[in-house]
Amino acid sequence: MSGIHDHAHGNGLVGRTAIATIAVAFIVMGLKYVAYWKTGSVALYSDALESIVNVVTAVAALIAVRVSAMPPDRKHPFGHHKAEFFSAVLEGALIVLAAFLIFQEAYEAWRNPRTLTEPAVGLAINGAAAAVNAGWAGYLISRGRAWKSPALSAGGWHILTDVMTSVGVLIGLLLSLWTGITQLDPLLAAFVGVNILWAGYHIISTSISSLMDEAASPEDQAEIRAAIQDCGEGAIQAHDIRTRHAGRVMFIEFHLVVPGTMTVLQSHDICDRIEAALKSRIPGSQVVIHVEPDHKAKAKDVVPVSC
Repeated sequence: MSGIHDHAHGNGLVGRTAIATIAVAFIVMGLKYVAYWKTGSVALYSDALESIVNVVTAVAALIAVRVSAMPPDRKHPFGHHKAEFFSAVLEGALIVLAAFLIFQEAYEAWRNPRTLTEPAVGLAINGAAAAVNAGWAGYLISRGRAWKSPALSAGGWHILTDVMTSVGVLIGLLLSLWTGITQLDPLLAAFVGVNILWAGYHIISTSISSLMDEAASPEDQAEIRAAIQDCGEGAIQAHDIRTRHAGRVMFIEFHLVVPGTMTVLQSHDICDRIEAALKSRIPGSQVVIHVEPDHKAKAKDVVPVSC
């Protein structure tokens, strides 16, 4: 019961964090539009446009988190964990869209330079918005890793790209004001757009790999092998170990070879020990073990266990 309670508690924390992300996105978007209204800067307007994407992706992340937390049903016996990866793909696609919006605005600013009004006030407001975003991005990334939530992690990295945009825009405007060269603003905005484009590509490629049932990391695979060796006393070996990720859940499957004379009860006890160890070392894992007699033992790519 404690495991179910911890899982439900974790889902609740992720859901509340996703709701808070929407509130933060609206606050930051409002601050950036005030900064644009004060200055008339096309770069700040471009920065504010990207904040709209943040609001949309925050809502998408909340929906994905709630769907992924739904229990298994007849049509989805393995649960709905992959819903978060679809959200992450959407976020990556919207980041790419935001990058092209920035390129467009940078081009317009290059062709038609503008004189800023009340630049100090506008830059201060935009700097405050960037600081809020930076703090929240760091929190989302750390919580996404701790709670194994792809949607929260992707949201954190997305907001971090927004921070990069804001910092680039601020630097560009400061340099433009200092030197009087108005073209510095759109040039630096375009450079930041390239960085954002790369971040979007990274999020999309990572999420697609997970949707394609990417295997566990080498560190997790080593942990799986160690758990089998440490807790498989009485068995002979394990082979054909396969893993895949689905949101916050890792599925682990393998064949466990035991002496042919061993009873079903004895082999079941060994499986219970190994399964408990795996779930303890890799939280959120689901384990399937296929028991085989000793003549099914293999010579290569096995995890030996002392009988």
